[in-house]
Amino acid sequence: MPTLDFEIECKEIHDSWIRPPEQLNQLVRSLARRNRHERQQIRETYKAIYGEDLVSRLQHKADGDDADQITTGISPNLCAAVSLWMINQHEGDAIFIQEALHNDQQGRHDKNYNALVEIFASRKSSQILLIKQAYHTKFRRQLDQDIINIELAHPHQKIVVALVASHKAHHADVNQDIAKSDARRLFETGRERSSSGIQEAVVLELFSKRSIPQLKLTFSCYKHIYGHDYKKSLKSVSSGEFENALKMVVQCIHNPPNYFAKILHASIKGLTSSSTSDDKGALVRVMVSRAEVDMDEIQRMFKKKHGVELRDAIISSVTGDNYYTDFLVALASKSK
Repeated sequence: MPTLDFEIECKEIHDSWIRPPEQLNQLVRSLARRNRHERQQIRETYKAIYGEDLVSRLQHKADGDDADQITTGISPNLCAAVSLWMINQHEGDAIFIQEALHNDQQGRHDKNYNALVEIFASRKSSQILLIKQAYHTKFRRQLDQDIINIELAHPHQKIVVALVASHKAHHADVNQDIAKSDARRLFETGRERSSSGIQEAVVLELFSKRSIPQLKLTFSCYKHIYGHDYKKSLKSVSSGEFENALKMVVQCIHNPPNYFAKILHASIKGLTSSSTSDDKGALVRVMVSRAEVDMDEIQRMFKKKHGVELRDAIISSVTGDNYYTDFLVALASKSK
């Protein structure tokens, strides 16, 4: 794409700080359509022309640091979403993790385990390494240590720690025989403890020693051998906090589109109810992080499960901020 096109787009973005152009809707949609390389080119071009980082400017406006943010009509929500879209995914994930670890809803300081599980269960080990580096660069902290320091009593924390360990022991190749053996171990632990829950130690050992692709193969083997998903077998045991946390993790690993469709539906539904969900950022997090991964599959699953197109659900629920809504709809319409 000619550099001139980037220059024109940067000028439109810069002009919007003071006076939103009538074509702001078109500009928002245009940014959403850009691929990762093009977004990086826009960021570099903006820096060369105006001497400031576009993402930093967007983040300042998202934080309410700009005096002109009210008069421009460009909302903090839109600025926050676009800034996440403009950076590399591992940088965005580092921000999502930091927010999850310091989640503050209704005066409570609870951890957002949904976000933590999503990232560690759906990213490649090479991506996790980049996330750790970005986390240290931006926050001057060690991600592994921050995860370990989460209150030990919480079952989600145990699983997240195991998932972090799984990326350290990652092997590129998967092994069918190991997957079958692990599937049988999972079946036996459920059958032996059907009245009092599963054996946490066995599950955590597998999660910490197997890569995500290997675990995904294990769950596929489980279904092939026993005729139903491992998640379904969890419903037959006593349902405690660990079992409930495990169901979420298994679904995220085994069927990501189904999992993310469920998270999006809950997030969108929460916008139109009195819900006090601890995961208010799920909508933007999932839309930004999955737009160039499996959004087509997520859309199909969303329509299948809930009988409505994802973009239509966003339009009907995300109200009062047209440009922000348009940006999310554009991401929902994005194909790989």
